[in-house]
Amino acid sequence: MTLVARIKVTLSDVEPQVLRRFDVPLKIKLNRLHDVIQAAMGWTDSHLYEFKAGGSGWGVPDPDGFYDGPMPASKTSLLDVTEDVGTKTIHYTYDFGDNWHHVIKIEKIDGSMAGVADPRLVRAIGACPPEDVGGFSGYADFLEAMADPKHEEHDQMLVWYGGTVRPG
Repeated sequence: MTLVARIKVTLSDVEPQVLRRFDVPLKIKLNRLHDVIQAAMGWTDSHLYEFKAGGSGWGVPDPDGFYDGPMPASKTSLLDVTEDVGTKTIHYTYDFGDNWHHVIKIEKIDGSMAGVADPRLVRAIGACPPEDVGGFSGYADFLEAMADPKHEEHDQMLVWYGGTVRPG
């Protein structure tokens, strides 16, 4: 039987709220969970990431070995994290420049569900900020400029973004 985890991913410190809820196999590798989050949030997977729980981190290790970075996300599953660390809350940071912090909560674990061999998006709330907007404060500035046609940066942001934005 394949165990399935219902997870809630919330982007921290962003208004309006950005939330995604998924059903994923409990044995999903963290690098695959990263891909699922990227797709559901609308990120472009252009930056590094790291999952953290209980003082440990998983992501893309430094290929040159110059620093002690995260353990390989490709070798660790969601099940491993819950069993080894004993937590149902994981922190996920994407893009260390913009520092998009997400809180992942495992809401429940069930037995095999029909049609859940692959990750399934259950609910989505709010549009995700665009890549390279400047983090939380940059996103707030972006939304302010986009909402006001008289804002001095409105036209520049409109061109940069490629159209209008609907954050909620």
